[in-house]
Amino acid sequence: MSDSLAQFPIAEGRGSVTDAPNLPDGFTDTFSSHYIDTGDVRLHAVIGGTGPALLLVHGWPENWYAWRLLMPALARDFTVIAVDQRGMGLSDKPETGYDSTTLAADLAGLMDALGHETFTVVGHDTGFALSYALLADYPERATRGALLEIPGAPGTTPAPPLFVPAPLNNKLWHLSFNRVEVLAEQLVTGREDLFFGYEFEIQGGNVPEDAMAYYVGLLSNPESLHGAFGFYREFDATLAQNGDRATRRLAMPLLGIGGERSYGDHVGEALQAVADDVKSVVISGAGHWVAEEAPDQVLPALSTFLAPQRAAV
Repeated sequence: MSDSLAQFPIAEGRGSVTDAPNLPDGFTDTFSSHYIDTGDVRLHAVIGGTGPALLLVHGWPENWYAWRLLMPALARDFTVIAVDQRGMGLSDKPETGYDSTTLAADLAGLMDALGHETFTVVGHDTGFALSYALLADYPERATRGALLEIPGAPGTTPAPPLFVPAPLNNKLWHLSFNRVEVLAEQLVTGREDLFFGYEFEIQGGNVPEDAMAYYVGLLSNPESLHGAFGFYREFDATLAQNGDRATRRLAMPLLGIGGERSYGDHVGEALQAVADDVKSVVISGAGHWVAEEAPDQVLPALSTFLAPQRAAV
């Protein structure tokens, strides 16, 4: 642990680096878990490495652990900060504050507290949406972004119709289900393995059984389950916020990454609708969980994209 992190309380136990299954060899020699007070919320982040700041933002229904297979290699050239979103993992789970503007402010506050004026952000799934908001709201700070595996932040591309073909419906139904107050928790409680297991499988599978069990275990309590639905329940606000953001095109370099068996090149196409400098990569054979299914392809794609940031230091 670096001296600069000594001021931040260490996080231990389930959800931290001290109790995560099958981490790469030497992981805990490089990375440590910390609680960081952003002023509005306390976030948990796993931090390690040296170099320019690189913020990793997981998707639903995961936590920082989604990036574990990429983090050691990235830490050779970057200070890697893998955060748990508000409502997820070991981060605070308040009743409100899950709209994209507040969530982006959480991340900016995290980087403020850690002393990083500028940084690169990489976001997957809901982390894509948070990262887009962060890039749009703080363009002088978030100077480059890689966004993975959704076909655009909500409100920046046309929404799918209510009735879609069955294969697509099976992948998208949770967007509406998760928005339903109270009943969603009542239906999922005690069946977390069934509900989240279905989501991991239908979105592409290939996430190891021990990893799925780890994620489900973290979500199997009332506070965490409620927090996991928070992002979806403030969709109305996020749609309006992104509609405004979409009127201001992004100028910084962006990379869209899609899984071949999931959103593929639609990720990059969606970014082209809101940004001027976009590259796109499709991960061969992968579904939605690209960082866990195909780290051997995602890592070189990220490394190539991040090379100018590394060289600028």
